[in-house]
Amino acid sequence: MQSDIFFNKAFLFIILTFFLSWILIIMYFIFGGQWVMPGSLIISTAYMFIPLTVTILLQKVIYKEDIKKSLDVSFRINRWFIIAWILPILLTFLTLGINIMLPGVEFSPDLGGFFARLESSLSPEQLALIKQQAENFPAHPFWIGIFQALLAGVTINAVAGFGEELGWRGFLQKELNYLGFWKSSLLIGFVWGIWHAPLILQGHNYPENPQFGVLMMIMFTLLLSPIFSYVRLKAKSVLAAAIIHGSLNASIGLPLMVLKGGNDLTTGITGLSGFAALLMINLVLFIYDYYFSNEKIMSKNIH
Repeated sequence: MQSDIFFNKAFLFIILTFFLSWILIIMYFIFGGQWVMPGSLIISTAYMFIPLTVTILLQKVIYKEDIKKSLDVSFRINRWFIIAWILPILLTFLTLGINIMLPGVEFSPDLGGFFARLESSLSPEQLALIKQQAENFPAHPFWIGIFQALLAGVTINAVAGFGEELGWRGFLQKELNYLGFWKSSLLIGFVWGIWHAPLILQGHNYPENPQFGVLMMIMFTLLLSPIFSYVRLKAKSVLAAAIIHGSLNASIGLPLMVLKGGNDLTTGITGLSGFAALLMINLVLFIYDYYFSNEKIMSKNIH
């Protein structure tokens, strides 16, 4: 009976989140919007805050329940906050190493591959200006990108990440906990991936393959969700999930900056190389949980 109640609340969250998110995109185009900057950025940012909006609506208005305690909005810092902050950077280097081993892909510290990817979206004058700016940087743009990702990951990007995570790893995680770690995190990952479909179809993450990119995004979120859920549960705070989400969004394009060749299905964190890196991280976390952690989460009830 309890699981039926949980499922109904989770189902209502999913339905409302999808409806409001997708209607936002539909209305944007109905009223003449074009998927170009700055409009696309404004809509994408608003999209990220819809899970938070639905969570507040359900918790405070419909169910009249507390948000901070019930959904673990805790500011009590622990080591898992730090792990959440730096793990996407480690993912960046791991993905980069895997990418270099792929046929047709090579390390490009001169940013040749990065500039080649920009040719289709920028004018020659704009591209020349970016090249000139890169030459005048005090350090290599990749290292500056790492610094900016770390800074944004715990500030502005974490705020945007919280817009999603209060819903996915807050409300929905709580309502699906009865399923156990793997079933709940994979179900959230699957729903989370489908929820991205309108953005992916506009070229987000997979500009060369937007239709197939929807399937790729689902695979990506399925691999990402257990990591986010584990960090959130170990930290005992949804804010840790917001930090890892923010750091990931800030660093997701970094491997492509120093790579030449490949395509959006194979290279980068959202490509097959990134999937391999995420599998490794899942495995490392599972081994840590099984052999070293005092509080079993991933490996609970596995003998």
